[in-house]
Amino acid sequence: MDIDRVVGEEVCCLDTGLLQLPEVSSSVLKENPQLAEDLFSQWISLSDTSRLVKTLIDDAKAGNPINIPGSSTNASAGGVNSLPSMFPAGSAPPVSPRSSSGSPCTSKQKTSPSSLGSPLKLVREPVREVIPQFYFQNGRPAASELKENCLSRINHLFRNDLDGLLIDEFKPVTKIVCKLPSFFSYALFTKIDVDCTGIVTRDAFVKYWVDSNMLTLDVATQIFNILKQPDCKYLTQSDFKPILRELLATHSGLEFLQNTPEFQERYAETVIYRIFYYINRSGNGCLTLRELKRGNLIDAMHHADEEDDINKVIRYFSYEHFYVIYCKFWELDTDHDFLIDKENLVRYGNHALTYRIVDRIFSQVPRKFTSNVEGKMCYEDFVYFMLSEEDKSSEPSLEYWFKCLDLDGNGVLTPNELQYFYEEQLHRIECMAQEPVLFEDILCQIVDMIAPEREDYITLRDLKGCKLSGNVFNILFNLNKFVAFESRDPFLIRQEREEPTLTGGDRFAHREYIRLSMEEDVEDVSNGSAEVWDESFEAPF
Repeated sequence: MDIDRVVGEEVCCLDTGLLQLPEVSSSVLKENPQLAEDLFSQWISLSDTSRLVKTLIDDAKAGNPINIPGSSTNASAGGVNSLPSMFPAGSAPPVSPRSSSGSPCTSKQKTSPSSLGSPLKLVREPVREVIPQFYFQNGRPAASELKENCLSRINHLFRNDLDGLLIDEFKPVTKIVCKLPSFFSYALFTKIDVDCTGIVTRDAFVKYWVDSNMLTLDVATQIFNILKQPDCKYLTQSDFKPILRELLATHSGLEFLQNTPEFQERYAETVIYRIFYYINRSGNGCLTLRELKRGNLIDAMHHADEEDDINKVIRYFSYEHFYVIYCKFWELDTDHDFLIDKENLVRYGNHALTYRIVDRIFSQVPRKFTSNVEGKMCYEDFVYFMLSEEDKSSEPSLEYWFKCLDLDGNGVLTPNELQYFYEEQLHRIECMAQEPVLFEDILCQIVDMIAPEREDYITLRDLKGCKLSGNVFNILFNLNKFVAFESRDPFLIRQEREEPTLTGGDRFAHREYIRLSMEEDVEDVSNGSAEVWDESFEAPF
């Protein structure tokens, strides 16, 4: 270690009071710093000072405690290592009295070097705080009380069947222990019985449900793990077929389909298509756990399990909705090859749609067809179309029709694009001998309804933020609904007020189900295959 470097570092912190120069005041030294440096240089050149500094350096290298002599304010302090004086012995003037507060420099120092005991800083070991485990690969272990209660229920259900439970006996376990809908019994049973023995033992169930921490997961994650295939991170349409087969076999509201397996299959398909239409927002056919949690499917499943009238389960499982969708498709599919083309779809809703919007649908811009037949739409494609057409308040519907109208695919609807679709609508209005409404007036009406952020174009975000967005699409390409909107049908307005929880699609399905069932009854009467028609019965519309 270089003495000069150490000295240089110490000059900046020189306490003028230690120089013991009564004839030179501290204020003079502050005003003339060079004087202090000159005095210090003279002091450091003394042989005694050099010897003291070397001793301090050696002590610092050896790690010995360093005692700075002369740092004490006690006048009697002394010794062989006392600071050497610049004045000859006995010629030093008397020391002036020092204030109790000491030098301004020393008062600013919180700790003196002597209090440290070592020139090296004492580094304390950081206190290690124990962080509790927050990630568990197989889920958080169940609390002891929860686990004991679950094991108690398991022992109660397995007490009379030491060898295990058969599939027909497993439903109480699904309902009571797992608290899942009863039609998950078969899917859960096969998930545990991996060897296909036909029996689930108590130990096998405890290993799957308790030891693997399925007990502590939320219901959506439990259902997701039960339905998905091993090593798969999403659900496909085929994963829902086992629970729908059991629902059809066990639900009292679907018993009338027992003798018509073809319609059982169509009902199951329709339910699956409706599930993926509303919940699989990415539209890739792969339903993720996040999408499942964000949707309302779990509540609908519990509702279907508890409700005897399946038509009251409007979300996904209503037979009325399936009946209307299937009958509409059957009416358009004149050759019954389960495929429809443009000319078939134009007849939908009594020719309500324009040719231009039908062309956009068959261009597969809003959604790729799954029929794998050029220019043909299969039943699944029709379900997506009809759900979008009859419930334009839902986000999937808004996205469907927005893609249809966005001709250049730039994510905004310009007045030119809106006018392109309205031109055919205007021509149809004129053919009906009704007073035409010019596009300029229609555009003002649309802007007033949507209130977009910018008036020169409309974005999907603008449409999703407005409750009247569905009317915009009806104005542009659905003549019947446009006329109904302009006439403000009081019956429809009253229905909306009386049933605010129902969507336009729900009300449409209910009306059409009544109409179609009445037509079927009339047809049965004309064929002599039904009871006498009750003329007192009137439709509620």
